[in-house]
Amino acid sequence: MRYRIHQIKLRPGDSKERIPRLIQKKIGAEIKDWVIRRESVDARDKQKIRLVYTVDFTCRKKLKLDPAPDLSYKEAQAGNTILNHRPVVAGFGPCGIFAALILAERGYCPIVLERGRAMEERVRDVEQFWKNGLLNEESNVQFGEGGAGTFSDGKLTTGIKDPRIFKVLETFVSAGAQKEILYKHKPHIGTDVLRKVVVTLRKRILAAGGEIRFESRLTDLILEDGRLKGVEINGRESLSTEHLILALGHSSRDTLHMLRNRSVPMEQKPFSIGVRVEHPQEWIDRAQYGDPKLAEILGPADYKLSWHCENGRGVYTFCMCPGGEVIMAASKKGQTVTNGMSYSARDGKFANSALLVDVRTSDFPSDDVLAGVDFQERYERLAFANGNPPQGRWKDFGTDGNPVAASLPEFAVEAMKEAMPHLGRKLKGFDDPNTRLTAVESRSSSPVRILRGTEQESPVAGIYPAGEGAGYAGGIMSAAVDGIRAAEAVIKSGQPGW
Repeated sequence: MRYRIHQIKLRPGDSKERIPRLIQKKIGAEIKDWVIRRESVDARDKQKIRLVYTVDFTCRKKLKLDPAPDLSYKEAQAGNTILNHRPVVAGFGPCGIFAALILAERGYCPIVLERGRAMEERVRDVEQFWKNGLLNEESNVQFGEGGAGTFSDGKLTTGIKDPRIFKVLETFVSAGAQKEILYKHKPHIGTDVLRKVVVTLRKRILAAGGEIRFESRLTDLILEDGRLKGVEINGRESLSTEHLILALGHSSRDTLHMLRNRSVPMEQKPFSIGVRVEHPQEWIDRAQYGDPKLAEILGPADYKLSWHCENGRGVYTFCMCPGGEVIMAASKKGQTVTNGMSYSARDGKFANSALLVDVRTSDFPSDDVLAGVDFQERYERLAFANGNPPQGRWKDFGTDGNPVAASLPEFAVEAMKEAMPHLGRKLKGFDDPNTRLTAVESRSSSPVRILRGTEQESPVAGIYPAGEGAGYAGGIMSAAVDGIRAAEAVIKSGQPGW
């Protein structure tokens, strides 16, 4: 029988080949066919840091352990209705990629519309922006093959519990990602590897009968009696379809305006705003491990911090990039957006993360469903005017005329000033006076949710809102899983009839 065991511990530097012997000693029986399912670092005691493992294994002896769960992906059963037209997927980030992949592998021949460019061209456009400030509003850090996650750390951590997670991880590995992501507690791919993985998945979708149209923006919906009949592309081409997966990402603001004008039900959603904070990576390694040299074995240290302010505002770190760099991530001229990025080696000298403050819908300037978008754009324009990007040190954050603070809402400034000393007590050096700040981090999540029912479908029949831009995900993994769910909903609706 196959079992799962927890709390198998090794010292840093110990060989993983010791694991079966430790299990056998613990259960008093011989094992075989063992596989690591989880690896985490326990650094609570700096003098006794341990790597902690969860392992699945086979044993003939009957044990008082939990059986190993079945991690295989369960395909959706196709409905009996015959579909007349190929499904369309709008957006080719993690959500759109996995929606298209599942559909293609089941014979549904999806048509993917991606407003940005293919990876090779997109990378050149982004590098031109970083080097010369030449922004292509349709091909940038937000738009293009792979979505915003392409220029990130490639983090695969998620707070959701869904059996499809392992399907996503296995797919990434089969496309060239590191095998360690299958069991690391905080898996990451790195932006350099992720770009190659995305291209491999693109080729897989094409080989399975899918079609991917780059530089093709969804500009309108063709509706009849409250039901989707087709889509408009680039304002000039129409395409018949009864199934549209909206995998827009959180920056397709013009598309959100179109959806509102077409009366697709949406609602305001809270999000967060803040800055990027930067520290020497060695500081973080020392604070977390005690001995920074342990980073050579355990990998560069990360952190996750939060503080609940007296007025109820939450302040927290997000999207921490060990050994990474702060990048500019605008998608519209005259606006400044910042983000963080790491390569797979995470070998840069600095660590960075977002330091964010809760934004409530009551902070929005109006009751309009897209008022959160207006809120974001206000501070992105301020950041452009205040320095493009505004940068400074923590010691100057509270001074008059500070460009970083001037690019944030007053409530965010006050919340950060209250929280920072407390965060410094949780992680030594975090509130060092020379901590570098860059504004403005405004795209951590969508400020709107496109409504859908229990079967993933909008009240406008045939539309399936999914992923970050629709308000249902918060990272690569949750977006990919939501894309799979959307594809399954289309499959359950019927079978290909073309």
